[in-house]
Amino acid sequence: MRQVLMLAALALAGCTGNAALQASREAEAQRDLSEALKGRVAGKPQNCLSSPSSVNGPQIVDARTILYRDGRRVWRNDLAADCPSLDQYDILVVELHGSQICKNDLFRPVDPGSRIPGAYCRFGAFTPYVKE
Repeated sequence: MRQVLMLAALALAGCTGNAALQASREAEAQRDLSEALKGRVAGKPQNCLSSPSSVNGPQIVDARTILYRDGRRVWRNDLAADCPSLDQYDILVVELHGSQICKNDLFRPVDPGSRIPGAYCRFGAFTPYVKE
């Protein structure tokens, strides 16, 4: 009985630690997003982003948000759905159909250490943010 209680306590502690880690990651993502968009105003969302070679990025904020930079603009992409395997250090392998990255284009995150791609994810609309 004592072992069962100890295992239950350890499992609960693991869940609490995991929740704390998740909350910490979410807070960090919000800080990064706020810093990147500070003093900027959102423009009209666009379906496509110019040639990927003319933009800097991606900056992966969280499992749902990616930023690109183009001169003085920051482009925010809120993915069509959560991409659970997406991590801030991942490399994105994007399936391009032409010379632009567009809404609904697919990509796969790749962990640089393992080189094994994650599940497919889809881009959402690209919202430009410019300084006032």
